[in-house]
Amino acid sequence: MRSTTLLALLAVVLLYLVSGALVFQALEQPHEQQAQRELGEVREKFLRAHPCVSDQDLGLFIKEVADALGGGANPDTNSTSNSNHSAWDLGSAFFFSGTIITTIGYGNAALRTDAGRLFCIFYALVGIPLFGILLAGVGDRLGSSLRRGIGHIEAIFLKWQVPPELVRILSAVLFLLIGCLLFVLTPTFVFCYVEGWSKLEAIYFVVVTLTTVGFGDYVAGASPNQNSAAYQPLVWFWILLGLAYFASVLTTIGNWLRVVSRRTRAEMGGLTAQAASWTGTVTARVTQRVGPTAPPPPEKERPPLLPPPCPAQPASRPLSPAAPEKTEPPSPPTPPTPPTASALDYPSENLAFIDESSDTQSERGCALPRAARGSRRPLNTPRKPARPRGPGRPRDKGVPA
Repeated sequence: MRSTTLLALLAVVLLYLVSGALVFQALEQPHEQQAQRELGEVREKFLRAHPCVSDQDLGLFIKEVADALGGGANPDTNSTSNSNHSAWDLGSAFFFSGTIITTIGYGNAALRTDAGRLFCIFYALVGIPLFGILLAGVGDRLGSSLRRGIGHIEAIFLKWQVPPELVRILSAVLFLLIGCLLFVLTPTFVFCYVEGWSKLEAIYFVVVTLTTVGFGDYVAGASPNQNSAAYQPLVWFWILLGLAYFASVLTTIGNWLRVVSRRTRAEMGGLTAQAASWTGTVTARVTQRVGPTAPPPPEKERPPLLPPPCPAQPASRPLSPAAPEKTEPPSPPTPPTPPTASALDYPSENLAFIDESSDTQSERGCALPRAARGSRRPLNTPRKPARPRGPGRPRDKGVPA
């Protein structure tokens, strides 16, 4: 993700948080102030009715009651009643453990002992990854089962000659509707009947639970009137299936967004290529009309020319290797003859001929005669001996001076 996109997304999330904070403040703050005023009125009324109780003693009593309620105590029962309700029976403890590994954490029941808090740390560190693996597997199986069932419905629609694009849209809508019916609407009516909640309270609990928010103001099975030990474990299995369904929905949405992103990138790449091609075509046409504005490309390098030619030997006399200069008086000069060769100006010469004779002739300041193109050296021509490599090397025998 690009930095600009990340910053834009962060700005959107912060704006969303601020807007939510303003709305919740406007809705809940007046209710909080009203509840605080009512508590003050009840407290003053109690003090007037019981003048023997001081304001300080009443404040300490209210604080102890609040702590007891936070620890799971029920104000409707006392030590003399025959109620067997406990917030830490086996079913409730199982449900509490489930809220730890699912990261819901309602908060209606909290740990009060140091040993329990220490054990909760290690229990959560092991249980949360384990539940994540289980949730992924269950979500995969559940999504596959739902998609398999929806596939049969798609086949029916295709037999009815429904367009494939419309079939895909209908299958996605059916996937959402079936999941909401099984994991949202049906539990809502069950909680309305078992817990005695209103429809708004029940669906509020369902959504808060399946989104793992878990405020704890409404918790299934927390009422003292609920005596079934298997009720809360069954609620936990519903939470498992509901979370798996929502995970499958989120995975499907992620895959769809990934496909859309790839298609968008491909389309943008095609548009960019077309724009570049159009720009190149327009530039070429303008250049043809106006004329080239860029400097001409540099010419290709040609092979270096050798020194200008000097009078060559007669054509009938075979070439012989050059000999080092002597100290004897020079012989009479040979009458000049017209030149028969020119300097090398192309790279297609006989390389063996160049290797054997070019260095010797360059010492004498003249170029070698060039044979006609396509001609080859006669077979009976004697092979020229190698040139001496240094001034101190003796001359080979049989080589004419």
